[in-house]
Amino acid sequence: MFSHPLRVRWGEVDAQGVVFNPNYLVYADVAALEFFRAAGVPSDADSDMGQSYVVDAHATFRASARFDDLLDLRVFLTRLGRSSYAIRVDITRAGQTLVEVDLTYVRAVDGVSMPLSEGFRTILAGMETTVQQIVSPVP
Repeated sequence: MFSHPLRVRWGEVDAQGVVFNPNYLVYADVAALEFFRAAGVPSDADSDMGQSYVVDAHATFRASARFDDLLDLRVFLTRLGRSSYAIRVDITRAGQTLVEVDLTYVRAVDGVSMPLSEGFRTILAGMETTVQQIVSPVP
């Protein structure tokens, strides 16, 4: 598991004073990038990262975050396929899961699905053990 802290900013809440739902997908994207960065993916396999696109996203909402809450974004690699992979981002506050986001990525070149490179697959396969102990500093 990889963990990245994120503090809710004023512009991310709606008139009800809670985080506007689409922002949880932004949080998941931030968490995914930090997860890959911690594993060395952007520098080691940039062409694969640049050709990976989210093709499916699901969010399950359990509770709301509010302005200035300190969230913990927990990332897990859940599936590694031939040309796709999936991650799960649990957005938590003080140990309580607020939102669960599942993202599926596919590598595509000019709109055509392509196999992940062996180097990228190796990095992804090692991510579970590589990033288990990595926790990003509080922003």
